[in-house]
Amino acid sequence: MKKVAVISLGCDKNRVDTEHMLYRISRGGHAICDVDDADVVIVNTCAFIESARQESIDVILSCAELKKTGKLEKLIVTGCLPQKYRDELIAELPEVDAFLGAFEYSRIEQIVNGAPAAETAATVQAVDRTERAEELAQFYADENVGRLLSIYPHVAYVKIAEGCNNKCTFCTIPSIRGAYRSRRIPDIVRETESLVKDGVEEIILVAQDVTRFGSDRGRLELTELLTELEKTAVKRIRLLYCYPETVTDELIQKIASSDKIVNYIDVPLQHCNDRILKLMNRRVTRADIDALTAKLREHGIAMRTTLMVGFPSETEEEFNELVEFVKSTRPQYAGVFAYSKEDGTPAARLKGHLTKAVKLKRVDALGAACAAATRAFNDGLVGKTVDVVYEDVDYDRGLFIGRADFQSPDVDGRVYFTAKDAVDVGKTYKIEISDCDDYDLYGQVKE
Repeated sequence: MKKVAVISLGCDKNRVDTEHMLYRISRGGHAICDVDDADVVIVNTCAFIESARQESIDVILSCAELKKTGKLEKLIVTGCLPQKYRDELIAELPEVDAFLGAFEYSRIEQIVNGAPAAETAATVQAVDRTERAEELAQFYADENVGRLLSIYPHVAYVKIAEGCNNKCTFCTIPSIRGAYRSRRIPDIVRETESLVKDGVEEIILVAQDVTRFGSDRGRLELTELLTELEKTAVKRIRLLYCYPETVTDELIQKIASSDKIVNYIDVPLQHCNDRILKLMNRRVTRADIDALTAKLREHGIAMRTTLMVGFPSETEEEFNELVEFVKSTRPQYAGVFAYSKEDGTPAARLKGHLTKAVKLKRVDALGAACAAATRAFNDGLVGKTVDVVYEDVDYDRGLFIGRADFQSPDVDGRVYFTAKDAVDVGKTYKIEISDCDDYDLYGQVKE
C-alpha cells in the first residue's frame, strides 16, 4: 500500500478528473493523504494559458524537491500539460517518473503500483481515440469509474461533455481536449443518483460549453437533461460555462421556473465590442449580449461572467466600451483576465499585440468596475434574508461561512454569519444580511 497525494490545478473539469483518479487509487488499496506524508504525488495540471502552465511547472518543481530529500518515492504528472507538451516535458523534467495525458487516467493505478512508465505511456493519439462519443460513454460505464469528492461532501461537479468545437481564436482547448463529445443522458442521471445516495445535495454541471450539450448528436439537449435531473432527489442544480449564443429563451424559462435549478448562470462573454468579438470568433454581437443580460435580469437570474482585456489590437476606446458595459449591465460576479498569446492559435498571428504593462493596467481598471458592480449587488441585499448553505468556519474571525444560490463555490463571494446554536455542514439556514463588502455578505441566523 502506498500513501498518495493528488494536487489538482486548473478548472472544475480538471477536478472531476482528479476525483476519478482518487477513486481508482483508493479502490486499489492505497491511502489518500497530504503531500507532506505521501510516498507518491500526482500533479493534475492545467495548460490553458501561460500563467496556468507556469503554476503547473512551479508545483511540479516544488514536488521534485521532495524527491531529492528522499521524502517522496514517485512523482506523476497528469492532465492537459503532458497532453499538449509530453515530449518537451520528458526532456525538461527528468525528476518526473511518469506523464499521463488528459485521457489516460485509467492507467493511474498501474503507475502507482510500480509499472514502468514506458509500459503505460500513451501517445498524443489518445485524443483521437477518445473523440468518438461511444468511447466516452464506455469510460463512464466502466465499473472502476467512481468519484472521491475533494471539496465538500454535499457538492459535486458533474462533467456532461468533453472537448470543444467553438474554436475561439485565443483558445487552445480544442487542440488539447479534442472535439465536443456529449455524454448520454441516462449515464449522467445515474451518476447524479449515485452522488445523491452518497450525500450530495448540489450538482454543478460543467463542460467546456454546457449549452452545446447534445449538439454532436444533432440537436441541443440541455433542457432535456435538466428535466431528467429534476426527477432525481438532488436538491440543487447549477449551470456553469454557458456560451451566450446558446442561452436560449427555453433555457432561461427552464431555470426561472424550476424548483431545483438555482437562479444563477455562468456566461463567459469575454468582450462586448463587435469588432473584438468577431476577431475572437465569438458568435454574438453587442446587441445579442444586451438582449441576453436584460432577459436574465428580467427573470431574476444572477449572472457570472468572464471578461478578457488586451486582445490583439484592442484600442483604448474599445476597452472603455467594455468598462462602460460592466458599469451599465452590472453583472453580479465577473472574473477578469488578460489575453495570453498561445502558440498555434489564430489570435497569436494577429497584428497589434499589446504590452504586458498595458494589459495589466486594463485588468486593474476593469476589475475595479466589476468589483463595484458586485458591491452594488451586495448593497441591495443588506436588510434582506437569504437561504445559505453552511460550508466552513473562519476560526480567526469566529464566523461560519456559507454560500447562497447566487454564489458558486470558490469563484464568487461568500456569506459569513453567526449562529447561537450549532450548525451542520451542507444544511441550509436563513441568514439576515446586516453588512457587506465588495465581495462578501455578513449576517446572522434568523431566529
